[in-house]
Order: sequence, then C-alpha cells, then structure tokens
Amino acid sequence: MLRARRLDLGAGSWELGARAGGAGDMNKVFPQVDGNGNAAAGTEALPAGEGAQACVTLMNRTGFLCHDRRSCVPASRVCDGVRTCAHGEDEEEALCRDVPQSLPSFLVERCGDPASWIYSDQKCDGINNCGDCSDELSPVSTCPLCSPGWWRCPSTVFRYCSCIPRSLCQDHVQHCSDWSDEYSCPGP
Repeated sequence: MLRARRLDLGAGSWELGARAGGAGDMNKVFPQVDGNGNAAAGTEALPAGEGAQACVTLMNRTGFLCHDRRSCVPASRVCDGVRTCAHGEDEEEALCRDVPQSLPSFLVERCGDPASWIYSDQKCDGINNCGDCSDELSPVSTCPLCSPGWWRCPSTVFRYCSCIPRSLCQDHVQHCSDWSDEYSCPGP
C-alpha cells in the first residue's frame, strides 16, 4: 500500500505519494485541506454527507481518494462491485445507488449522446469508449492527437477513433481506411 508524506505549501497541504506496488492505481499528488482546514478543491458532498475527493493516479488519470487519504482508485474502478479502498468506500451504497447520477461529477464524463457516459479516466485513452468517438475527438475533449506508441490514421476499427496502437501496424490486417497501417506505419 502507498505511504505518503505531508508537505505544508502555505495555502494548503498536499501529500506526495510513492508507489509501493500495484498496477497504476495509487496516487501521485492530491490536495488535502486549505489553510483554514476546509476540504480542498476537488471535493464534493455525497448524499450520505461524506466528502468525495479527486486524486491523480500514477497513470495521470482521475481517481477517487479513499478515506485513508493515501489510496487513489482509478475512476473506472469505483462502483464496479469490487472493494478497492481498504474500508470499501468506493462501493458504498450512497455512492453507487444510482450510477452515474450518484457519482461525484469528477468521476463522470458525458458522451456526444447525452444519455451515454463514461468514467473520467476513460477519456482520451485512445479507445472509443462512447461509441461515437466523442471521448476522443470532440472539440471539448482536448485529447492529444496521438500518444507515443500510436499511429494517426482514419481508423476502420470501431474500437479506435483517429489513432491505432502501433502494435497493429504491419500485421497484414487493414486497420486504417487508407491502408497506412500496412504501408507507411513503421510498426512497434
């Protein structure tokens, strides 16, 4: 489990985490309280009256801060039926009762279709989680064009939007409508 140390930064306190095992589900840096002892930015009230805080995972994705204030659960692992926080607060009934309405807004992203949603850590991950690519290509998503290890092309594969993993290049299967994955992409 992650152990953290507290630093006083004047206007607020922050904890810096160090990875001590796990697969990218622990935090890097997250706010604790402001100089007056109030909950820091990123805190929202839950129906049960408890506060939910955002944190940043080691994969630089939005997460849910556990009550121990040391563990950061990736957004998509909240209300998934598995208690990830030591005390199970990521699966509490008040939080998971009416997903996505019962979730703090920092855990939810809306898709192009207003009836559809994804967890915030699924935005800009290269995968077509919304089904209409609005989580990857929308003017409001501000996703990078292609991350390292990806090839930019008009994809023919529903799972991807405008980039495909380079591991799919030169595999003798068309993944780009212009065939650039087979003839231009340098491969992995």
